[in-house]
Amino acid sequence: QARLVESGGGLVQAGGSLTLSCKYYGRAFNRAAMGWFRQAPGRERELVARINWGERSIYYTDSVKGRFTISRDTGENTVDLQMNNLAPEDTAVYYCNSDPPQSWGQGTQVTVSS
Repeated sequence: QARLVESGGGLVQAGGSLTLSCKYYGRAFNRAAMGWFRQAPGRERELVARINWGERSIYYTDSVKGRFTISRDTGENTVDLQMNNLAPEDTAVYYCNSDPPQSWGQGTQVTVSS
């Protein structure tokens, strides 16, 4: 089990940008696939983006393609999510995830106003 700590959430206007960061505390960060999920009240948690250990496979859900970019910094044991052109439908708590080990951060709130 790893400990994940997210930061960077906040309140932005539609069309604005935010960068989320996740700090990974544990072993073998470089071998873990890292992902960002989000969940709004009353909705299921959904995968937003994922990057594998070798960065050979990067996934984005269709709704964020072209707007969000996931990246990882092996020296800092962090994974970031750069979010551009934010829209109100992006409002959610964003969670960092690792696999393996499968671990979750506590989440960071992103709120996008019209």
